[in-house]
Amino acid sequence: METMELHRGRLIDHVQLVVKDIAASKRFYKAVFDVLKIPLGGEAEDHIWADELFISNKQSPAAVGELTGRVHLAFQGKSREVVDLFHKAALAAGGKDNGAPGERPYHPGYYGAFVIDPDGNNIEVVYHGPANYSSESVKVTFES
Repeated sequence: METMELHRGRLIDHVQLVVKDIAASKRFYKAVFDVLKIPLGGEAEDHIWADELFISNKQSPAAVGELTGRVHLAFQGKSREVVDLFHKAALAAGGKDNGAPGERPYHPGYYGAFVIDPDGNNIEVVYHGPANYSSESVKVTFES
């Protein structure tokens, strides 16, 4: 029996990706979660999950037999080094480069990297600059 902690009051409760090749996705996402220091919540033959991300094949009862379309997911890294490690580990685990680690123009200090997962999803890890990740929010201004 799997146990999970519920976090009330969040905008996103959970996200599910339904993938073609669960073995390839497990290999990819385990490498990403390992770099991000996110513990695996659980897995079975037809799924894997960590935190609020649930990844399954279309045979899983929760999938209703349909693959999800292309998705962009961005995970927070705790440093530029974590972003760099994510990119390297994700490529080694079967991902395809979609943007090497570097500063982006989204706001000052935005440092990210992008990798396409085995199902064509755009997976990013971003570091927003120094902050106390346990409690501090950082406000940024976007120019239009």
